[in-house]
Amino acid sequence: MRNWMGWDWMYGYGMGWGWFGFILMIAFWVLAIAGIVYLVKVLAGGRSSTFSKEETAIDILKKRYARGEIDAEEFSRRKKDLES
Repeated sequence: MRNWMGWDWMYGYGMGWGWFGFILMIAFWVLAIAGIVYLVKVLAGGRSSTFSKEETAIDILKKRYARGEIDAEEFSRRKKDLES
């Protein structure tokens, strides 16, 4: 199908969508890139999120006691050392 200037409208710029098709294409790529960046942030942040909170020495001591790495006597002794 040709217009009065002889240009083919069916397979022209944006396949007949004109500037709207161009804007949609730009929006698609912006959203695609933003989605990839967000995904990378979530995946990378998911592993490092445990380090975002600063742990105190008492917190670490409590975790070691809970895991069974130290007994109650050593926990009490180290806790007393840390509190003084």
